[in-house]
Amino acid sequence: MKIKILFFGMSKDLAGTNGMNIQVEKEITAKDVRELLLRNYPSFSSMDTFSLAINESYAEDDTQIYNNDVIAVIPPVSGG
Repeated sequence: MKIKILFFGMSKDLAGTNGMNIQVEKEITAKDVRELLLRNYPSFSSMDTFSLAINESYAEDDTQIYNNDVIAVIPPVSGG
């Protein structure tokens, strides 16, 4: 299964890219993607938290990922 991951804000800086395509061999959830990102980009642990959006909708950890889904990594947002 092929998925696309897009990085925004601080996550883009930490990943060193604005996006990538990955191939996975089994069914996965948003939680699996989060764990994969933390394994492949240990610097992500410097973010207090980050959200995932799948096909432009915020995802819970148990949200299923399907072939050709687009996953956005959204770092914490602060502002006034």
